[in-house]
Amino acid sequence: MTKLSFARKLRQNGTDAERRLWHHLRNRNLNGWKFRRQVPIGLFVADFMCKEARLIVEIDGSQHADDLARDGARTAHLNELGYSVIRFWNADVLTATDAVLETILAELNRKTGIER
Repeated sequence: MTKLSFARKLRQNGTDAERRLWHHLRNRNLNGWKFRRQVPIGLFVADFMCKEARLIVEIDGSQHADDLARDGARTAHLNELGYSVIRFWNADVLTATDAVLETILAELNRKTGIER
């Protein structure tokens, strides 16, 4: 399976947290910032990416708690490609959506110096 077909499959089978966050990020809903979801980048598929700000947003489920080293390697690889990565737990997206969106917006503003 190619990364592109894998990304397509991920888009079709998103978690509840991914669907909720996508509802707020799609169509430039977050202060005009354009996001894409399940984007192949380097060796990985990023959950959400804002190309303009070179920011990747990852939503992690409980399985990630057991594999922090792998997530660290993934983040390091994406950093080498020029992207910053911020991570949120599924539970945070589902229970504190506004706080997650505020954190993403603050990171976008910090990285670009553009406040929207």
